[in-house]
Amino acid sequence: MKKVILITGVSSGFGKEAAVLMAQAGYTVYGTVRKTVKPLQGVNILYMDLTQPASIDKAVAELLEREKRIDVLINNAGMHLGGPIEEAPSELYRRQLDTNLHGMVHLLQAVLPTMRAQNKGLIINFSSIGGLMGLPFQAFYSASKFAIEGLSEALRMELRAFGIKVVLVNPGDFHTSNTANRINVCDQKGPYARQFEISKARFESDETAGGQPAVMARKLLKIIAAKHPRHRYVVAAPDQKLAVLLKRILPSDWFMPILASYYGIKKRASN
Repeated sequence: MKKVILITGVSSGFGKEAAVLMAQAGYTVYGTVRKTVKPLQGVNILYMDLTQPASIDKAVAELLEREKRIDVLINNAGMHLGGPIEEAPSELYRRQLDTNLHGMVHLLQAVLPTMRAQNKGLIINFSSIGGLMGLPFQAFYSASKFAIEGLSEALRMELRAFGIKVVLVNPGDFHTSNTANRINVCDQKGPYARQFEISKARFESDETAGGQPAVMARKLLKIIAAKHPRHRYVVAAPDQKLAVLLKRILPSDWFMPILASYYGIKKRASN
């Protein structure tokens, strides 16, 4: 029996590449989108807005009516808010958390009864390098990913008795539509304007020079096929993997200035 895979956010980037590759590999793939998209070969499209619980329930019910099972859930969809914390509009940072965290939780709640009844399943939750270290001017994105880290670790233990595996994926910088789609909010005449532009230039440069989404798609295919997948996969360039290691082993007072300097953030000289 072919595995049934549900992956969120297949209109572009990781989700699109992975959905098509998994369909080509012979899996039954369902991908979610918020807006009408061109057909993806071999992929069944479901309409789902992660900020609307009724939309989530409807999409899952439609899949289950057709397939009666869900073997793999890949929580990939998300949004990205950039800018200083002080100037972030509440409606945007709430949408950041509603999309990246609250919507994912509701989707898990909709899918888990079926996986428990099957007594098996695989859940792959997309975190980020930004879920392992706070990134300047990407605070709410990092906050959502830090939350996914803790939720996934707890979920993994809660589901041990039901044969359901939980995997975290931490991408580094990739060349995807995320750069163009990021919502940046900063007062161009405000106190953070110059520093934000310097930092933004750095992370946009890293993203533009980053890996192709196909690399992540192939990694996801290997995770799905693995008999005993690891708890975490950091999929990133060597220097970003080094940053993860340094964050883990160095005192915070040492690591934070290194990261701040990388993003061009200088400490104001003491009087």
